[in-house]
Amino acid sequence: MEARLRAVLPDHDLVRLYEQMVLSREFEESCAEQYAKGHITGFLHLYSGQEAVAAGATAALHKDDYILSAYREHAQALVRGAEPKRVMSELFGKATGMCKGKGGSMHLFSAELNFMGGYAIVGGQLPIACGLAFSSRYRQEDRITACFFGDGAVNQGTFHESLNWARLWELPVLFICENNFYGIGTEVHRSSALPTVHKRTCGYDIPSEKVDGMDVLAVFKAVKYAAEKVRESGRPYFIEALTYRFRGHSMADPAKYRSAAEHEVWKARDPIPNYARRLLAEGIATEAQLAAIRDRCVALVAEAVSFAEASPWPAADEVWEDIYV
Repeated sequence: MEARLRAVLPDHDLVRLYEQMVLSREFEESCAEQYAKGHITGFLHLYSGQEAVAAGATAALHKDDYILSAYREHAQALVRGAEPKRVMSELFGKATGMCKGKGGSMHLFSAELNFMGGYAIVGGQLPIACGLAFSSRYRQEDRITACFFGDGAVNQGTFHESLNWARLWELPVLFICENNFYGIGTEVHRSSALPTVHKRTCGYDIPSEKVDGMDVLAVFKAVKYAAEKVRESGRPYFIEALTYRFRGHSMADPAKYRSAAEHEVWKARDPIPNYARRLLAEGIATEAQLAAIRDRCVALVAEAVSFAEASPWPAADEVWEDIYV
């Protein structure tokens, strides 16, 4: 039996989770449209379907905790507090973007938000997360590092090196694997001898658990518990969130390797309408309130596109800036 929502969070926080998921979905679907128009170029990896992981996990963290992600990181940046117009402008390559138009879709970064980057190299963020956690421990800060990555990263050497390092040096890292079952077009059971990803941590004596990544409240509760354990013990913890991307690996991927039947099964588990039904059933929000939230998110995304379109390109001499730190 599902737990009552009010037993987990106050009403305004429960509604906020819905708004964050809707904003993330509207933003991603708009990105697909802008990509088709040629306003966004290069690789574009969309997060549609996985919104419950970003929203639920981030809500369970402290504002000064570090967050790192992979190349499918727009939603993580948005729910962390990044302005939609600055994220969209970055995707357009404009000077008003989060990284002055130099990072693009896969390299969003904001030191102010403690959002320490999206990383295009598969598994590249894992050792960086350990480094950040080491700095927190060295400075005796009450701060943990949450590192998001996909199932495609778990066969990388950096995955094993980072888990070993985190446990050996007792680093406050929360590893969050967003298992959407496909590394590009290869199903996890075809590439991994142990497709149940969270069980891999037994080799490093790191506690782990599996959570329904299509349920925003389940993710919130799991991450809140895990984050508290990491904060109290100073030791790593591992969460495997089972989720599903509704689109291909990138906009260049038609995803023909997946059956229509499989897609429909997961579409029925869409975290946004399913969570909306729970909000309505428990009297936390009305249809009119949810519709107003959707309208507001659509307007925010439309404003972000207009802002990006009107923004200037980086000046030519910007090529020489931000090279060295």
